[in-house]
Amino acid sequence: MSTDSKAIKIFWLSYLRSQGDSLDLPAPEASDFGDNPTLVDELGQLIKSGVKTATCSLLWEYEANDEKIPQVGELFILTDGRDLPLCIIETTEVKIREFDQIDERFAYDEGEGDRTLAYWREAHWRFFSRVCERIGKKTNPNMPLVCERFRLVYP
Repeated sequence: MSTDSKAIKIFWLSYLRSQGDSLDLPAPEASDFGDNPTLVDELGQLIKSGVKTATCSLLWEYEANDEKIPQVGELFILTDGRDLPLCIIETTEVKIREFDQIDERFAYDEGEGDRTLAYWREAHWRFFSRVCERIGKKTNPNMPLVCERFRLVYP
């Protein structure tokens, strides 16, 4: 999503004012988590409520889209299923792990479903299967994931 939308600009300026920062700082990337509006809204609410403090994406998807992976300290404007700004998060940790190396703690911190590793594996296998199909890859237990932890910074 573009950081040029009017709603994003207004939201970013509100954040900068709340921090006492210069109002000419450029807005960070703005986008969502998920691949459909229902999932995007569900994940967004988990983040905004503080339940979800971690996420992961396929490294292959970053490579296919020629995008850089998140970096510690970066801010990110999270949008909802209608592409409206929901909150701002800050990346606190980034690690590359294989799918089958995800542990119970990370699954819990992702905050989805019943927060168990079994739920995480089932739900994320389905999700990554859709992503792999879209980018021409095959799912496997060793597929590399960009595992990110973050904190809610605004509002």
